[in-house]
Amino acid sequence: MNKLDYSYFELPSAFYSKVRPLKFKGASTLLFNEKLARKLDISEDFIPGLLDSTSEVFDEITSPFSQAYAGHQFGHFTMLGDGRAIVLGEVVVDKRFDLQLKGSGPTPYSRRGDGRATLKAMTREYIISEAMEALHIPTSRSLGVFSTGERIFRTGSEPGAVLARVMKSHIRVGTFEYARYFLTNEALQALLNYTIERLYPSCKLASNPALEFIKTVAETQFELVTHWMRVGFIHGVMNTDNTAISGESFDYGPCAFMNQYDPNAVFSSIDKQGRYSFGNQGAIIQWNLVRLTEALLPLIDPSEEQALIIARSFIQGFEEEWNMKYQEMMTQKIGFSKADNETERLVTGLLKLMEQHGSDYTNTFAALCYAIPNSLSPWEQEAFMEWKNEWNSYANSKGITMEERLQTMRMNNPVVIPRNHLVESILSEVELWENDTSGSTRFHEAMSLWTNPYAYDESRIAWMNPPTAEENQAHQTYCGT
Repeated sequence: MNKLDYSYFELPSAFYSKVRPLKFKGASTLLFNEKLARKLDISEDFIPGLLDSTSEVFDEITSPFSQAYAGHQFGHFTMLGDGRAIVLGEVVVDKRFDLQLKGSGPTPYSRRGDGRATLKAMTREYIISEAMEALHIPTSRSLGVFSTGERIFRTGSEPGAVLARVMKSHIRVGTFEYARYFLTNEALQALLNYTIERLYPSCKLASNPALEFIKTVAETQFELVTHWMRVGFIHGVMNTDNTAISGESFDYGPCAFMNQYDPNAVFSSIDKQGRYSFGNQGAIIQWNLVRLTEALLPLIDPSEEQALIIARSFIQGFEEEWNMKYQEMMTQKIGFSKADNETERLVTGLLKLMEQHGSDYTNTFAALCYAIPNSLSPWEQEAFMEWKNEWNSYANSKGITMEERLQTMRMNNPVVIPRNHLVESILSEVELWENDTSGSTRFHEAMSLWTNPYAYDESRIAWMNPPTAEENQAHQTYCGT
């Protein structure tokens, strides 16, 4: 592979701490994303060579570091940093990507944590991130999962592992909060300049780069979260330190895909108030963007009073922009390319029916696209048939054919998703893999489906079944998952 780059070191040293990953006796590859590795020109032996205590091959060619940042966690502001993540460096192939290890040992920001990760948790992130990529949702990518050969303790003794993760950037809303409230305005300006240059260079041409930057980030965030809503994804912990400026989904801890439609659905066991529920994700991303705007106030205008006036005027448009983006997405889920008052009424009516009848989110929309079994579809119920008549009447009034609707819907409505009970069932077997996944037929079958989620045939029906009540109730996740 090409030599790793370190453009992040252009920032003041307060933004990072140089730290090396731990060495592990018997480190080995468990899962490896060959397609992604080819794109990045990374060999399969690179990460194990870094982690294996018997190897010194790669010791001198990296300058790894962890990032400092702050964040609002469940609404409360605190100083943070990469507690178990180390950026090995930046891979440059057409674009620049961070290559990061997760679970490779403690850092100066670990806060008494051991910096390690379980095989289950890292395999889960591998599954979800690659499924998100296949769903056409901006996401971090998983290069591989690597066994450390050691046991670590969480709820019990579990195999340890390291995830190699790839992103355009790990800069977060919380990175800007850190610069604003713990460093200087000069450091904040340096961070803005660096981030614009790396991710959004067109902002340099604006009369007010800080304001244009916020606008651009808002567009990417609204696009991202509407994609989540499109497939029923619940991130689980939308803290500002988990909101990437690049507009990529990442940190797949307490996340899950919704089964029966419920706007109040949560999957994080610590989210008792439903702050990060499915239906509240649009409001939360707006809240996070307001925190970004507050952090950048000194760069919006030298006068604090004037900066506040500009910012207040600007952020008042967030709600309207979000609603427009959300309605466009939902309109496409029911087969129309342009949203209007009537499509909004149809969407609202359908979601109300789904909530009242406990309908499965994915299967309800999939059944508009394909003739799936009635046992998985609500469309034979009278109330849904009435809605469908209204849907057809609207399409006829606009001259939109069924073929046109199907084409739009099949691009936007997945047939299979990594349902939580299926993922958990596969993860229950990971300890049996040891250092070889070739015998895990079910894992490879699942990944072949979850990385091709929009196709339908009868072989997929078994993977479309929602969980039983017991399976659904049993699924809980938390930040360390």
